[in-house]
Amino acid sequence: MTAVSIDTAPKTAARRRERWANGRTYISAAIIFIWCLIPFYWMIVTAFRDVGYTFDSTPFFTHVTWDNFTTVFSENLGNHFGRNLLNSLLVSGVTTVVALLFGVFAAYALSRLEFRFKFLVLGFILGASMFPGVALVTPLFQLFTNIGWYGTYQALIIPNISFVLPLTVYTLTSFFREMPWELEESARIDGCTQGQAFRKVIMPLAAPAVFTTAILAFIASWNEFLIASQLSNDQTKTVTVAIAYFAGAQAHQEPYTAVMAAGTVVTIPLVILVLIFQRKIVAGLTAGAVK
Repeated sequence: MTAVSIDTAPKTAARRRERWANGRTYISAAIIFIWCLIPFYWMIVTAFRDVGYTFDSTPFFTHVTWDNFTTVFSENLGNHFGRNLLNSLLVSGVTTVVALLFGVFAAYALSRLEFRFKFLVLGFILGASMFPGVALVTPLFQLFTNIGWYGTYQALIIPNISFVLPLTVYTLTSFFREMPWELEESARIDGCTQGQAFRKVIMPLAAPAVFTTAILAFIASWNEFLIASQLSNDQTKTVTVAIAYFAGAQAHQEPYTAVMAAGTVVTIPLVILVLIFQRKIVAGLTAGAVK
């Protein structure tokens, strides 16, 4: 009996330490989760709250109204939020597609091919992602004004691509670098050209990483404000700029509830994208670690 007790004591202590470590992990994750959700909670609460009770501390289910969302899409107040949503979808969609189109090939070349100055090119790409966007506002404004592009979609898409493309290349390069060379070599032995091996073998395996990168690129473009605030007009204004200049139902009063309603509407497409592609996103985030 004494021997059995001595043998089981370390195992019991180990299990106790493991449970305590798991408990700390869950508690820490719950604290971070709650901390991150608090702003979204207050945004939704304020979005559905009557204007007269904006700063009221009553529970969520009191003073609920849909008038704030009506105000968001009310064009008689000078708001064109529906058009602003379409503008953001167009700019973000085109930016994401173009960034992926060039980023996939650039990342493949940087990770799988050997050529001179490869690391210098990768350094330039990373340096471009760190360049402050505020330093580009004035030159871009003067350039696009001189060539007649001010207030056009291309004036918003091209700068967005320059900011999103380094993120795309860097993310996909890390994935392609971890992919085994033997997969491509086997396809070449079976008679595939390098292009066929890339299309039939590499790209299907890279689909999770591509989906993840597409979501990140779309979110980065969707949330862009600085360039859009200076290079867009009333016809091409995106939602981030529209919210900053939002008009409320009452003059000389900050439309807090309407702004929160607009923020809720803007968040919905991102939530839908994440929910639809959540499995791809998780697979893409973990693919480089397990393949």
